[in-house]
Amino acid sequence: MDADIELNQIYVPSDDIVARDIEGEVIIVPLVAGIGDMEDELFSLNDTGKDIWRRLDGKATLAGVANVLVAEYSAPPDEIERDVIGLVGELVRRKMLVVKPGA
Repeated sequence: MDADIELNQIYVPSDDIVARDIEGEVIIVPLVAGIGDMEDELFSLNDTGKDIWRRLDGKATLAGVANVLVAEYSAPPDEIERDVIGLVGELVRRKMLVVKPGA
């Protein structure tokens, strides 16, 4: 488990990105240097990533997001939790997600 990512926290998109749903694809566009990968100007998510991203609404904790996904997917709860933590950890590392201020 990523030591910096906590299930009781609320994560939201950074103010330094713009995310758009375009024809079923979630596309994340960095607005400042140092976001994402230096060689990539755009970042897209796979289907699982899209389901997680769309639930990062500023209200639900990561535990809440994982619980909703457990009800929708047939995967074991601990696997879903690992996927949520893994994606959020990667997006925090890339400065695309942040802990909700004041949360």
